[in-house]
This record gives sequence, structure tokens and C-alpha cells, in this order.
Amino acid sequence: MSYLVLARKYRPQTFDQVVQQAHVTRTLANAITCGRVAHAILFAGPRGTGKTTVARILAKAMNCEKGPTPQPCNACRSCREITAGNAADVHEIDGASNNSVEQIRELRENLQYMPSHSPHKIYIIDEVHMLSLQAFNALLKTLEEPPAHVMFLFATTEPHKIPVTILSRCQRHDLRRIDLRAIADHLQMLCRRQEVVVQPESLWLIAREAGGSMRDALSLLD
Repeated sequence: MSYLVLARKYRPQTFDQVVQQAHVTRTLANAITCGRVAHAILFAGPRGTGKTTVARILAKAMNCEKGPTPQPCNACRSCREITAGNAADVHEIDGASNNSVEQIRELRENLQYMPSHSPHKIYIIDEVHMLSLQAFNALLKTLEEPPAHVMFLFATTEPHKIPVTILSRCQRHDLRRIDLRAIADHLQMLCRRQEVVVQPESLWLIAREAGGSMRDALSLLD
């Protein structure tokens, strides 16, 4: 069996497990509790800070059999499929390689179909700023008035490259760089779970080199 890198093995599966982004996760949890989740949400921030991870957890929260709930069970069919990355009703799209207007038009045509077994059909588009201007224009009307069963979750490291017409139709959440102490403490916790001994000085060095990115820190720890 191939080695599973730490960033994938220990990817957060609930809002509580996300490191130092409480200003985002608490807001989303409250929105779910109040039934006021936006149909289009943009997660912006530096690389490796949890944008796509938070989007996946939100998708679980909205499609969980016990939901919508801020605490997805991670045991039902929908939660398990999202964790495994093969959910029929949650589509993860790489904006860098699916950026043409034809691909966005195909996406729009698929929106009319109801989810196969979940309450919502959710599209997670990573690095959304890589879409072409024509693709953004094709998405405008759908983004403003999507079908009731559809949600869009966007992630980007460069929100300034997204047209204002798109930004104005999204609820935006900015994730921050993670500080040294939080990264070092998280690495220490993972070392204990892995049953390996790493000196605290080494973990601090890794945290400094990571520059606020948890994914970079986990790659260095690997």
C-alpha cells in the first residue's frame, strides 16, 4: 500500500479540527444553525490554510443525513463519500484545468438535474481565479439565481483576479496564515499520534519554514 502523506491522513473532518480559522468556521456553523447559508461562498487566503478543507466540511454539513448540521456525523453515506472524494452530489473542480466557457456551460446544463441522494448538489471550484473571463461571464446569471438545490463553494489564493461581478454575488470568507505556535503544537500532536519523537526545536524550525501554511508544514514534517 502506498504511503499516505500526513496532509491527507490527518485532513480535518469537522469544523472543530480546523486549526486557527475559528473566525470562519464559527461563522459558518452559526449560519447552518440559523438556516442562513449563502448559495455561493468564496474562501480566500494563502495556500495551505484550509480553504478547500473548510469547503468540504461545509459540503458534509449541508448534505449529512443528520443535517444541515454544524457537526457532520462522518458516518452516513454522504459524509463517507465526500471524505473519500467520490460523492455523486459534490463535484470538485480544478479551475486551472477546467477554465473554458464550454466547460462552464456544461456545468450549467447539469445544474437542472436534482441530486442523486443528497439535499444539495454542491460544486467546489478550487483556484477559481483561473477561470477565463468568458467562463466567468457564463457563470454570472447562474451564480445570481441558482436552483434551490445547488451551492457553489469557491477557493482562491488570488481573489483580486476574480471579476467584481462575481465577487458581489458571493459571501466571502478570508482565511489567515497560521501562527508559529499553532503549527508547532499541531505538529507535536501528530507526532504523538504517529508515535515518532521529534525535538520541539525541529518542529519550531519546520513551523517557521512553512510561512503560515499548515500543508507546507506537514509536507516538511513528512
